[in-house]
Amino acid sequence: MNKAFITGVTGQDGAYLSRFLLEKGYEVHGMQPRCEVDNTERLADILSHPRFFLHAGDLTDGGNVFRLLHEVQPDEIYNLGAQSHVATSFQIPEQTANVDALGVLRLLEAIRTLNLGAKFYQASSSELFGNAPAPQHEKTPFQPCSPYAAAKLYAYWMVRTYRESYGIFAVNGILFNHESPLRGEDFVTRKVTKAVAEIYCGLKTHITLGNLDAVRDWGHARDYVEGMWLMLQQSEPQDYILATGQTHSVRQLVEIAFAEIGREIVWRGMGPDEVGYERKTGDILVKIDPQFYRPNDVHFLCGDATKAYEDLGWTPKTSFRSLIQEMLHSDLAQVERSKHMDHLKEKNERVFRHAA
Repeated sequence: MNKAFITGVTGQDGAYLSRFLLEKGYEVHGMQPRCEVDNTERLADILSHPRFFLHAGDLTDGGNVFRLLHEVQPDEIYNLGAQSHVATSFQIPEQTANVDALGVLRLLEAIRTLNLGAKFYQASSSELFGNAPAPQHEKTPFQPCSPYAAAKLYAYWMVRTYRESYGIFAVNGILFNHESPLRGEDFVTRKVTKAVAEIYCGLKTHITLGNLDAVRDWGHARDYVEGMWLMLQQSEPQDYILATGQTHSVRQLVEIAFAEIGREIVWRGMGPDEVGYERKTGDILVKIDPQFYRPNDVHFLCGDATKAYEDLGWTPKTSFRSLIQEMLHSDLAQVERSKHMDHLKEKNERVFRHAA
């Protein structure tokens, strides 16, 4: 039985990868930081699985990382743990570097010192490319534009250094944006689909966004975790890009999401004064707030995953429209459940007040 160790296991990718590996027959060990709020909701259906184990740990604590790897003795290590918000990295650059850069070094040093022989996957990022000409491929020069991207670039080179210096099977998976219903609500795709669901259910009148013209290569996280696994099944370690090769702007994301609930968006104005309104009613559904602009933004990311297709046989299976539809319908169901629970709570409170 293969044994995998996953950092960032409670996140979107960690949840999908855990299920994928369990289906492959793996024993899966996940590391989660201690926190006062339960953050295992993405793992709810596998928490009691006999081959799934959670361990308290943090990438900023090298001693604990060393101890956990020594105890678990994994065959494969997937480092998905990170401070993963680009905008937030401008506010907490030191913490971002401590987790996203030095955290990777701590893992690699533990592998080297323990002589584990484990294969190591590093979750790299398309943000490394910044505003380099598209489409970006494995040989495109890096141009990081944020503390997040700079920290990920340090991690990228540490993986290369430990691979070439010590013979560790370590790879960088340079993944372009990948989303799902499990995406955090502070990422723009989920922010949009959740807001559209709330607008449809009458809980919100509009959504406020930043740069509508940022263009990204968006795929489904479920497809991408398979690519992570495939990278570690090769005979020789190499770095790979995973991407769809297709791009959409935030503006198009908004239009597609609203179209799913039968509302056509028309744009008026420019810059921070631009609004999106519904063609039929004239209601303003989208507003712009400059506070959501990044100090240094990446404008256009589009990946060329030819190498992954040729070497790994990997291709994305989910279209962008299907991805947004899945996310929106998941959020609609979630909002409806929440409304129902609020209704029951209000009803119970009325009964209690009457009885008192």
